[in-house]
This record gives sequence, structure tokens and C-alpha cells, in this order.
Amino acid sequence: MKFSTRAHWNAPVNQLTRERAWRGELLDLTETNPTRAGLDYPLDELADAMQRAARAPYDPQPLGLRSAREAVAASLQCDADDVVLTASTSEAYSFLFKLLADPGDDVLIAIPSYPLFEHLAALELITLRTFPLELHRRWELGPIAPGPRTRAIIVVNPNNPTGSFITPDEQHALAMHGIPLIADEVFLDYPLDARGTTLVRDDLLTFTLGGLSKSAGLPHYKLGWIRVSGPATERRAAIDALELIADNFLSVATPVQAALPELLRIAPRIRAEIAERTRANLAALHEIFASVAAARVLPVEGGWSAVLRVPRVMSDDEFALALLDRGVVVQPGYFFDFTTEGFIVVSLLVRPEIFAEGVRRIAAMIPA
Repeated sequence: MKFSTRAHWNAPVNQLTRERAWRGELLDLTETNPTRAGLDYPLDELADAMQRAARAPYDPQPLGLRSAREAVAASLQCDADDVVLTASTSEAYSFLFKLLADPGDDVLIAIPSYPLFEHLAALELITLRTFPLELHRRWELGPIAPGPRTRAIIVVNPNNPTGSFITPDEQHALAMHGIPLIADEVFLDYPLDARGTTLVRDDLLTFTLGGLSKSAGLPHYKLGWIRVSGPATERRAAIDALELIADNFLSVATPVQAALPELLRIAPRIRAEIAERTRANLAALHEIFASVAAARVLPVEGGWSAVLRVPRVMSDDEFALALLDRGVVVQPGYFFDFTTEGFIVVSLLVRPEIFAEGVRRIAAMIPA
């Protein structure tokens, strides 16, 4: 049977994944699922909120239930009419690509970056073009060159995996291109060595993304949102069009929408525990690598990940495979489109005892 060419349906499994599959217990420094990270969730409160919400009647509102949108708007300090609910951030991208681009158009995104975007763009028959994040004293946006078919610029604020925020000056420079902006801010609530500002503009059509997956550590509740900002006429036209798109899917479950006001009241406590975890692990990472002259913890301003610069005595893939032999799982830099060797990525969400031991094994493997 012939399938479409939207994606590589039969892409081969990479060697690192194959090798990992048959190993025994490993120190997994790639874990980014908060529900598997040993966090102390208020499970009874969450269950009670969802149990009460289960009584809500089905009311298919394409943009989302008014009560849910008002709850999001209160947390974002915006108007509920500027909020669109989705089942996930990935679905938000799908909606926005449908809104902004025709097949063959392109969107721009900085690299290094999370590998999901390539697949989301391909499924919408649009092209993903890249521009660099450049490492100076911090990670900074490099030159951006929109083409004649560029329909949007995506920024992740803070970036995953570099953890770099988009500064106000960079936000202004992005807006000067006059192209709609998509700002993925799922990690904005997790500052580490800096604090970022949201990318919301009055002068340019801008779509700011968030959701329960990161802001409340509840990826399995499947609810995200788009905040639309920009000139009033363009903003209203975009929201009307998004309502038409969403009306064809009606994908956000009623119970999680009904529970959302209460979930957002609970969320700060979950966020606080996640933030404590990521800060403690980053401190441990710096402490362990302080005496490793040949490697470096790269600047990280926010988010759940950290990037290590390691000696290029072997490829990143070989380095990750060698660490598997020592019982440690990391992500090689090329997973995130680093353009040169010598980068590995670790998650700061990992249980502290696993994280510290895994990082010590990485440090022990690096030549003096």
C-alpha cells in the first residue's frame, strides 16, 4: 500500500535507541515526563477536581468553554476573547500552520531546537527553514533571512534545549521582519539563571503558546492554549479563522476544560516543586563539573534541560553509546540539530539521586 509522503513512515530506529532497548536498569538523564520523575503531586485534589468536572454536560465550544478561557486569561492577564484552547501545544502548531501557510510555504525556527517541529511542519506540507542560535556569553538569535514564502517565525522562549530566553531587544528585532510570530512559552514559568518576558505584541500578529503539560506538570490532562495578540483587526480575524479550524476537531475534552479553573489554582504548587528540582539539579551539575577542565556546562537561563560541551574525541553518538556502557542515558546533540559535535543534553527533571550519579559517571569519562 502506498502512503503519502508527508512523513518518513518507516524511518529506521537509531542505534542509541536500539542499544538502549535491551539494556537493564539505566540512569536515565533524558526523562522529561514529570509524572515519572518522582514528584509529589496533590493527587487527591486533582482527582476531586476531575471527578466534579465529569458531571459537566457536553458543550462543544470551538474556542473552548468560556469558564476555561477566562481561567487561562486570568493567569495570563489578558482578555478571554484572545484565548483559544487546544488539546496540546502540538495541536496548536497544527492549527496555526493551517491558518498561516499553504502547502509549499515555509516557517522559520532557530536551531538547536526540539526535533518535533520538523515532523509537525511536514504533516502540514510546509517547509521548515532554520536560522542559528549562536553561543557567545549566552545563546543569542543569529541572522534571520525570511524568504518570499515565509509565513511565520517560531521562537521557543526559553529554548529547548539551550534554555535561552528571547530578550526584549531580540523580540523587537523579530518584529521588524513584519511576519507573524509563534512564541512557544511552555517553559516560561521555569527561570533558572535569568527571568524571561512573554512575547506579546500590539504591533504584529503574535501567537503565544502554553499548556498544562509544563505549567502544571500535567501532560496527560491534554490541554493547551494559544493567546493571540497584535493589531485589533488582524487579531480578531485570526481568532475567527482559528474558531473555524477548531470547530472541525472539537478535540479538547469537556472534563479537563470544566476543571481548568481549579487545576490552574493547584498548578503553582506543582510548578514550585518542579522548579526546586530543576534548580537543585543544575546546581549539582555545576558543582560536579567545576573540576572537569575539559568540559563545560553551557549557559542555561530557564527550562528543564542543560547542555554540556564535551571534548570532541569521538562523535556525540559514540559518546552517548559509551555512556550506555556505563549505565547512563543522555541525548546526543544531533538529536536537537546541533551543527557540530561535542554536545550532549541532559534533563534537569530527573530524580536528584539518579541525576547526580549519572552526571558523576559522565564527568569520570571525560579525559583530564
